[in-house]
Amino acid sequence: MINLIPNEQKKRMKRGFYYRLVVVFLIMFLVIVLLSTLAILPSYFLSFSENTLINQKLEVQKNELVPVGDQKILVAVGDLDSKLNLIENRQSVRFVVSEKIINPLILNKMPGIRITSIFYENDPTLGKKVRIGGTAPSREILLLFRRAIEDDALFKQVDLPISNFVKGSNIEFSLSLIPS
Repeated sequence: MINLIPNEQKKRMKRGFYYRLVVVFLIMFLVIVLLSTLAILPSYFLSFSENTLINQKLEVQKNELVPVGDQKILVAVGDLDSKLNLIENRQSVRFVVSEKIINPLILNKMPGIRITSIFYENDPTLGKKVRIGGTAPSREILLLFRRAIEDDALFKQVDLPISNFVKGSNIEFSLSLIPS
């Protein structure tokens, strides 16, 4: 069978088909949106009315007087809450030594130096202090270690007593640091 419709007519028919198809899709989309909105409306109104009812009950309960037994419980809970807040605040003030202190010490440590002890102090009058004990093979290496730690911005004061330099080799040292 031969198609006798001219090409211009075919293009117009194809374009008309696409327009009708788009219109049908838009109408279907609007119908779906309308139906879904209608399906959700009862749940919305129900939850809105429950919310207002709960808020009214909450206001009524807030205005009621608390029985004597419950007041004792509220006082105990308030006291416990204040004690817990005191402990939590104390824990946040506590001096926690972590990788911030230990890693720079390990990175600045010279090959011959052995660190044998690390002590942490938090004196209320003097402040926070870290004391390092160990051994160094010579005075020069110990001095280089002290200078490397002094150059680190993490420590604001490094104290190495001169008495540590009395021995010439296998020096046992005690280094005091005050972190920044």
